[in-house]
Amino acid sequence: METAKRRTMESIVSKLSSVSEQTRAAALAELRLISKQDPDSRLIIADAGAIPYLSETLYSSSHSSQENAAAALLNLSITSRESLMSSRGLLDALSHALRHHDTTTSPDAVQSAAATIYSLLIAEESYRPIIGSKRDIIFSLIHIIRYPDSHPRSIKDALKALFAVALYPMNRSTMISLGAIPALFSLIVKDSRSGIVEDATAVMAQVAGCEESEEGMRRVSGASVLADLLDPCTGSSLRIKENAVGALLNLARCGGAEARSEVAAAVASGADEGAMEGIVYVAENGSVKGRKKAIDLLKLVVASNGGDSRFDYLINENPQ
Repeated sequence: METAKRRTMESIVSKLSSVSEQTRAAALAELRLISKQDPDSRLIIADAGAIPYLSETLYSSSHSSQENAAAALLNLSITSRESLMSSRGLLDALSHALRHHDTTTSPDAVQSAAATIYSLLIAEESYRPIIGSKRDIIFSLIHIIRYPDSHPRSIKDALKALFAVALYPMNRSTMISLGAIPALFSLIVKDSRSGIVEDATAVMAQVAGCEESEEGMRRVSGASVLADLLDPCTGSSLRIKENAVGALLNLARCGGAEARSEVAAAVASGADEGAMEGIVYVAENGSVKGRKKAIDLLKLVVASNGGDSRFDYLINENPQ
């Protein structure tokens, strides 16, 4: 059975080099379907040499070919990450697909390309500095979230990829230098879709964890915007509130004394102490990590403002 399957996969992959465009297109569609429906086929497809052909197809002018190739690469990335990363030209091809999101690449191919970046990064830490060194990939992902005509699904996939890039601390300054902070805050302030704001604040919470974030956040009044998200009046979800807490805490920890003062002032100066109420809400109702961060932020704000016994019951608590 295994031998027969291998022969079948090798036969399909061999058609990717056919001089007939119709034959290549049919093989691409077949590989996309098989790699989605049969997880056991993925390693066989990769071993049969499909990845270079799939990568090359991302340069095609045919939207259907782009989409099938990108989707097949995404499927392969679930179990064949090493094969993809060791394939020469893969990252350049993904970069090309992302870079031309507003011209020649179809939205579906853009989404699959961004999702492949996420898939490669989220489970394998060693790939994060490699992909993070590809400034063209990071620039393209940021451009997707800034571009007014980007499809919502493309924005979400780009945000997830940026989140995975930001998990490696050394990548954060690169993201900031390429304009990540204003792009993220533009989404946070202007986008009404809760899911996109949740993802944008999740990326921001990571990006804030470097000293270069201080100046970038100041330029967009970042501390005030994040504090506003904590106010119950804004109707932000618990996840958005947790992300805002994480971003403010990282900004205070990684920035200088001025950044800590700005965070404390932004939180404490909200109307009717709405931001403080939001931090307390996260401290009482958030995830284990979210609760701990909220209490740490509460300690920082209270200490900066001369103390406040109202919050002693939380500050003295140690969530496990």
